[in-house]
Amino acid sequence: MSTHHPAPTGIFELQKPGPSRPSHALAGSRYARDEGAATDSDASVMEHEDEDLQDEEDVDESVKEDMKKLEDTFPGISDRFRLVNRIGEGTFSTVYKAEDLLYDHYRNDWDMFQGHQCDSWTSPPSKKRRVEGERGQSLPTKRQKPRYVALKKIYVTSSPFRIQNELELLHDLRGCRSVCPLITAFRYQDQVVAVLPFFPHTDFRIQYRTFLVADMRHYFRSLFTALHSVHKHNILHRDIKPTNFLYNPEIREGVLVDFGLAEREGSEYTGTCLCANPSYVRRSRLLQSYYSTHCSTSTLSAGYPKNDSRPSRRANRAGTRGFRAPEVLFKCTSQTTKIDMWSAGVILLTLLGRRFPFFNSADDVDATIEMASIFGTRRMKTAAAMHGQIFETNIPTIGEKGYSWEKLVKWASCVEELTESEKQATRLLAGLMELDPYKRLSARDALQHEFFTDPIEHDVEWGGNPEDSAESVEEDEADKDDEADEVAMI
Repeated sequence: MSTHHPAPTGIFELQKPGPSRPSHALAGSRYARDEGAATDSDASVMEHEDEDLQDEEDVDESVKEDMKKLEDTFPGISDRFRLVNRIGEGTFSTVYKAEDLLYDHYRNDWDMFQGHQCDSWTSPPSKKRRVEGERGQSLPTKRQKPRYVALKKIYVTSSPFRIQNELELLHDLRGCRSVCPLITAFRYQDQVVAVLPFFPHTDFRIQYRTFLVADMRHYFRSLFTALHSVHKHNILHRDIKPTNFLYNPEIREGVLVDFGLAEREGSEYTGTCLCANPSYVRRSRLLQSYYSTHCSTSTLSAGYPKNDSRPSRRANRAGTRGFRAPEVLFKCTSQTTKIDMWSAGVILLTLLGRRFPFFNSADDVDATIEMASIFGTRRMKTAAAMHGQIFETNIPTIGEKGYSWEKLVKWASCVEELTESEKQATRLLAGLMELDPYKRLSARDALQHEFFTDPIEHDVEWGGNPEDSAESVEEDEADKDDEADEVAMI
């Protein structure tokens, strides 16, 4: 008979679970013990199985104390999940890897691995749990493979509006490809825990130096697919960076996570920025502002006015330093989904240049100077003027024209020449890191770029010589011929 376990006392579930299904609780779990007392012969087997689970990962003692504290302060959570490890920690939340003990009690449409051949597995012969059949014979049983989820504990210092906004956006994006869905959420007093799928992935810091252009193509196809789904809902992620896109190189897929800073387009600071007007209107208003400022005094004084009576411009500048678009730094009040595309361009620049982080500014002023050192003062002045700002600098090392993307990538990656596939990737990079947000590629446009539709298969490992790639192909073919001859001789 199918059973349904109610939510633990004191926890308010924000989403109702699906219809219940027969329970297949893990052998040795608290649910198996509740359903019936284990015999002495089974106790040792259950102990071995529990040891297998405990040996999955080496957990630091401080992390164990942290997980124990969560279980003690959040009543009932240990009845549903077995905390395994802490896998992430940020400004607004901490993320834990946990085993879902009630996986079989609910619909699991979110599970992309559901129905896979490795869903269930048989214990080793020495650790098989045996039950008696109808005639008393001993039969081995299969134990369900542990199902893992990610528990995101949102800090109590986060505003209730921010928490509600993140959960609502995640709920609205359910079913979107390459976007991490919200399974459910719990609240106990002032604590909120969101339950998300656990997605196995490789740390970006480990793989970014070994990425070939072909690997970048799979990476960004998945990322742009996620961004296209998000942007279709008029949602700005605002925090696109490698740690928020969990990529699995084995299946060549990734998922976009962490919508803590996300918002709907136009939801805040709805005042129209100068960039939203036609070019002739921008030019007229900028000239009027320039002459009204400079005609009052014959000479300009350095620095800021001591008592500036002008009202300060307010705009959302949330994001991670080094990944924020120029319109964010210039306090544009009409920010669009194109800010996410700039951040994706920074990731591509990081992969092509083999440097992480590529930009490492301490504040907005330094971030603007970093951009100016690449684009030059002329283009930076034009970009600032689009948003009603004036860009001035007297740093002698910042030129007027800037550098091309190919030259920058060659300098950053310490190579003399780029392959044809790398040149194709830099053309995509130029479309992503466009100072003018209205000329910048959208996620849909990026997926239609030649980098994906007509890829150039001319790839070498970092540090290799592009001119030697053809010779290496010929050598590989020769080696294959030699191997074929050897097989024939055998």
